[in-house]
Formats: sequence, C-alpha cells, structure tokens
Amino acid sequence: MDIAGILIQTLGGLGLFILGMKMMTEGLQATAGQKIRSILEAISSNRILGCITGAGVTAMVQSSSATTVMLIGFVSAGIMTLEQAVGVVIGANVGTTITGQLIAFKLTEAALPAIALGVGLKYFSKKRQYRHIGDIILGFGLLFFGMGVMKNGLAPIKTDPQFISFFTTFSTDTIGGILLCVSMGALLTVAVQSSSATVGLTMALATSGLLSFPTALALVLGENIGTTITAQLATLGSRNAEAHRTANAHTIFNVAGVCIILVIFPFFVEIVKTLTLKMGAGPVGDAVNNEYVNVARYIANGHTLFNVINAIVFLVLLPKLVRFTILISPRTKDSKERYKLPQFDASFMDSPIGALAKVKGEIINYADYVRMNNMKISTCLTRRDDDILGEREAVETHIDDCQKIIISYLTTIYQGEVNEPEAKEISEMMRITNNIERIGDAMESISKMLEKVYDANIRFSGEALRDLTDISGQANLFLDHIVEGMKDKPEGFYEDALGFEDRIDQMRENMRSNHIQRLRNVECSVDAGVFFISLVSSYEKMGDYCYNIAIGVDRII
Repeated sequence: MDIAGILIQTLGGLGLFILGMKMMTEGLQATAGQKIRSILEAISSNRILGCITGAGVTAMVQSSSATTVMLIGFVSAGIMTLEQAVGVVIGANVGTTITGQLIAFKLTEAALPAIALGVGLKYFSKKRQYRHIGDIILGFGLLFFGMGVMKNGLAPIKTDPQFISFFTTFSTDTIGGILLCVSMGALLTVAVQSSSATVGLTMALATSGLLSFPTALALVLGENIGTTITAQLATLGSRNAEAHRTANAHTIFNVAGVCIILVIFPFFVEIVKTLTLKMGAGPVGDAVNNEYVNVARYIANGHTLFNVINAIVFLVLLPKLVRFTILISPRTKDSKERYKLPQFDASFMDSPIGALAKVKGEIINYADYVRMNNMKISTCLTRRDDDILGEREAVETHIDDCQKIIISYLTTIYQGEVNEPEAKEISEMMRITNNIERIGDAMESISKMLEKVYDANIRFSGEALRDLTDISGQANLFLDHIVEGMKDKPEGFYEDALGFEDRIDQMRENMRSNHIQRLRNVECSVDAGVFFISLVSSYEKMGDYCYNIAIGVDRII
C-alpha cells in the first residue's frame, strides 16, 4: 500500500474541497453582497428575526465564518448592536449546516459538468456578473470533485488493519473518548479554517467505514467549536470592545452548546438516528461496495439538529448570553483621544461587505468630528475664543490624515475582488470622504478670517452678524442632516438635502444684496465688508460640499 499516494490524494481532495468552498463563498458574496448588507443593516432588535436572517444569509454565502466576520465589521462600525449581532450569529450556525446537507446529496456526478460550465463562465464571460456566477458553479463542482477524490484516496485503507486500529482509537464508548473526538474535530477545523471542509472530511471517513457514526458526530461537535477561531482572528488588533464581544459570544455559544449535547450524547445519537429513519433514509449501517451509503445523511442531520437545538436554547437565553459575554470579555479600552485616527486591519479584506461596513462607520465618525468642530467655530462669530481658533492647524492636520487613511483603505479594497455595485460604492465613499475634507478646508478658512477680524478689531454691523449666524446655522443643520442620514437614511433624505442647498444659495444672494445696500448707506466699513463676503462665500461652499455628500449617501445607503 502506497501510504504517500493515499495521503497526497486525500489531502489533495481536501484542498480541492476547500478551494471550491472558498470560490463558492466569494462568488455568492460578490453576486449578492449588496442585498446581504442591506438585509443585515435592516435587522431589528427582534431576536427571532435576527436568527432567521442569520440562517438565510449564511445559507446564501455558504460560510458562517464569513457572516460572523461581516457582523464584526458592522458592530465595529456602530451599525449594529451587540445583541442584534449575537442573534444573527445564532442563526448563522444553523445556516452553515446547509453545506453538510448539500454534501449528503452525493452530487459527485455533477462535479465535472459544473466545473466545465463554471470555467466557461468565469474565464470567457465579458460581464463581471457572469464571472461571479461562474465562481459559484465552479466552486460547487470543485467541492464535490474534491469529495470524490477524498473518498477514492481513502478507499485502499478501508481494510488495512493498522489504519482500522488507528481510527478505532477514536471511540465514543467513554467520556474520555468523546472528549478526544471533540478536541480532534476542533483542532482539525482550526488547522484548515473551514468547518464545512472538516465536516466533508468526516463524512468521507465515515462513508469509507473508518469512523463510526457516533465518532463522526462527536468530531462534528468539535468542528463547531473550531470554526469560532475565524471570528477571534478577525478581532486581533481591534480596539473595539463590541467587536471582541461579538467574537466571544460566538465562541461561548458554540462551546456551551457542545457541552449541553455532550451531557446527553448517547441519547442525542439515538434521536438523530430515529429522526433520519423517519425522514426516509435507510439504516445507518447499510453498505454498498464497502461504502456506508447513508451515513453522510445521518451526519448532516446531526449537524443541523445540534445547531437548531442550540439556537432555540440560546434565543431564549439571549439577554443572559449577552450579559455573560460582557462580563467575561476583557474591557478593551476604546481610545477617547481627541485626534483618534480611523482604525483598519487586514482581517476584513476577505469580506468586502464587512470591510465596507467598517469604512462606513469610520466615515460617520469622520463627518461627526468635522460637524463638532464646525459648531465650535460658529460660536466664534459672536465672541472670540482663542482655544478654539488656536487649535485650527491641529484639527486641519487630523482631518487631512483621516482622509488619507480612509482613501488608502478604500483603494486597497478596490484592488481586490469586488463586484460592480461594490466598486460604485467605493467610488461614492471616496467622493464623500473628499468632500468632508473640503468642509474641513472651509472651516480652516473661516477660522483664519475670524482671527484676522478680531486681531484688526473689525466690527460687523448687527444685521451682518445676524446674517452670518443664520447662514452658519443652516450649514450646521445641513451637516447634521447628512451625518444622521449616513447612520440611517430617512424618507425624503435627498429632497431635504436639496432644500438645504437651495436655501443656503438663496441666503448668499440675499446677504450680498443686503450688504451692498449697507455699503451705500455707509452702515458697514469696506474692511468689514470684505471679510463678510468671504465668510458668506465659505459657508455657501460648505453647503455645496454637504450637497455633494448627500448625493453620495443617497446612492449607496
């Protein structure tokens, strides 16, 4: 028996399986990414709805890890609360069992036709959408082809006494044996970073008769624990406490669920057998050509039943799960410094949906920072405040630095695999970011002019001061409108933004006319008039930049 050949074929089949899963997931995310994000962002606090949504989204992208990483991006961005995210994570665990159910259908014969069709679409289609569909079909074919290669690789060792002796050490007859199987399943999943791949390998081993059904089920339980490592890796380096808590809740939920099932493990095995028989499957021990033809269906049903039971239990206990997660999670110190720069890391790059959600959160923080400083500068129209005027350069430098970091990260995302809607969204996000920076430039210009006004002891007339206060107030309201619109775009958002733009433009024209009249009546000095017109023009430009941002927000949110 050629051990090296068996090992290479088995690992090669596993590699094809993982490659197929990755291609399917990326293709599904690219095809349905915008819909997935809009669905997740619209989730209410209803835990049942969140769970159903999580199951549906994960079934769409074929990866609970991908869904969890997206959720961590949303929580980090402040788009979703911890309790909402945990509800979706619970559903994601149910949705990921769809992969196992698909594998159990034994669609190996469809593998090569799917690969042929997928390659044709992926490499010869001119439309990007068709290429993504090609990814899905090609991934599907590689997944089942990989399963076939694994089974064929394992075939020669079915009757080898040494291998049979090795695999029979993984027995569930004792508590120690069950725990060993669970631990092996967890470690294997950590190693390959895909619970679906390890479930597929477990099915191949069980179908070949190398693992008993109870042993395979114990391995699957461990694989549910191992899959949580992906979420933990996604939070490495993050300072966001809620992101860490989301990953921790995922781990606690899976570990606690496995512990509950282990207490009743023999009964759980019998329940799975009984339910699967009633669903029309043949006995788990039926063999054809030395292959246990029904065991994959039993494993898939056990995987699904475990996650459904787990979801029901923890949906009832969701508030307690959230409180416990907060209690045991390290208190990550979110930086409160005045000039805190946007925080990005590479862990979101495999999920453009999660990465863009993270960027959206940082853009909201960026716009909010500009809004806060603009309101402060507006107070200097009526009274001098050297603390506010004196930090002008530091504020402007911070605004410029934020712009560079956000644009750089968006460029990195764009250089990866993104679909057409995501490419458009990145373009609009760049437009929004650049216009926020231009508002910062207008703020700096206003601050400089006000400092010169006070240094030269120039006095504005009462009417001129009222005009400046009015137009600055409208600019601040416009900023409020777009920042709140970024968080949750209200009905009629664009129409209201257009109204702000028209009002500010009209105010500028009226104020210029009134100023000319005051000059004629010698009610205003020439020096004061020059600064007055410049200040009005700066606020009018600010309105233009706000309107540009509103267009971008209306298109992508």
